[in-house]
Amino acid sequence: MLIEGVFAATTTPFYPDERIYYRKLEANMARYSRSLLAGMIVLGSTGEAVMLDDGESREVLRVAAEATAPEKVLVAGVGRESVGATVTLAESAAQFRYDAILVRPPSYYSGQLTAPAILNYFRSVADRSPLPVLLYNIPKCVPYQIPIEVIAELADHPNIIGIKDSSGSVERIRATVEATQSSLRRTVTVTPVFEAVTSRMLSPTASEQTGSFVSAGDLAGGVAVAMPPPVVPIKTRSREVGFQVLCGSGSTLFESLQAGACGGILAFAACAPQACQEVYLAWKDHDPKLAEEKQKRIAAANNRIVGALGIAGIKYACDFNGYYGGRPRSPLLPLTAEEKAEVESLLAEVRN
Repeated sequence: MLIEGVFAATTTPFYPDERIYYRKLEANMARYSRSLLAGMIVLGSTGEAVMLDDGESREVLRVAAEATAPEKVLVAGVGRESVGATVTLAESAAQFRYDAILVRPPSYYSGQLTAPAILNYFRSVADRSPLPVLLYNIPKCVPYQIPIEVIAELADHPNIIGIKDSSGSVERIRATVEATQSSLRRTVTVTPVFEAVTSRMLSPTASEQTGSFVSAGDLAGGVAVAMPPPVVPIKTRSREVGFQVLCGSGSTLFESLQAGACGGILAFAACAPQACQEVYLAWKDHDPKLAEEKQKRIAAANNRIVGALGIAGIKYACDFNGYYGGRPRSPLLPLTAEEKAEVESLLAEVRN
C-alpha cells in the first residue's frame, strides 16, 4: 500500500455527555474527503483512541469508513496492550475496508519491553493482521521509543510497510530512512498518476457487484426496471516502494521531507489540512523556498495548539476552522476562554 503525502490524524467527536457524536464524525470525514489530503488516520492519538472501548472503536471505524470518499487512504489505529486484542481490531478494520493499520508499542509493562519483546509483538501482529502495518513511534505518550535498529529489522517483514515517527526529531527521521534503505521493497498498485489505489476503489458495493434481478414476466410485459450503472474498472499501474517513513509533527514536516520522509501524519492537519498540504505540494514541486515559507506559516500555531494545548486545543481549532471538534473526553479538560482566544489568534491566517 502506498502511504505518501499528508494525512490528517482525525479527532473523535463527542456530545457534551461524552457519547460519540457519529453524525459529526460523518460530516468531518466527508469534508476531509473534499480536501487534497492523501488520506486520514482514524483512532490515532488525536482520535483519543485510548478513551474508547472496543465496541465504540469498531463503530467509529465503521462510520468513518462509510463517510469517506473511496480515493482517500484510510488507516486505522488499532494498538492494544496484547497481540490478540490488536489483531482483533485489525480484523474489524479490514472488514470495513481500511487500507492499513497503525500500531503503537504496548506501554503498561514498559519496563519489560526489551528489544526481543518489541520485535515479537510487532512481528506477531504483522503475521496475523489482514492489513499492512505501520509502526507508530510516539514517545510523548508511550514511555518507549522504538530503537532504530529494531525498526530496521522489522522493515524486512513483508507485512510491515512503514512507520509514523512522532518523536519530533528530524535527525531520527533521517536515521530511520538511512537504516531502512536496503530493506524489503514492495510492488504496490497505484493510479496512472502514481497516487494510491485504495481497497474501496477496487471493491464495488454489493449492489454494484450483484446488480438487480429482473423477472421474465417483467421483461415480457415491457416494464421499465431501474438498473445500476455498470462498474467501470479503474486503470492502475504498479510502483515499487521501500519502507515508508512519515513524520508525525507538523512543526518539522518540511525538514522531514528533506530528510527523506515520504509524507506526514499530522494532528494539525485535522484543523488545517490545506495549510499542511501546501507545505507538501511546494516540496513536491521542487520549490524548497516556498515549502519553507509555508512551513513557517504553521509552525507557531502547531507548536502551541498541538504541542502545548493538546487534544483540547486541536478540537477547538477544528471548531474554529469549520470542522466539529467539541470537548475532549474526561479526564481531559476543555480550553479556558483565554486559551480559546489564543487559538483563534494563531489561526487567524490559517483558515481552511
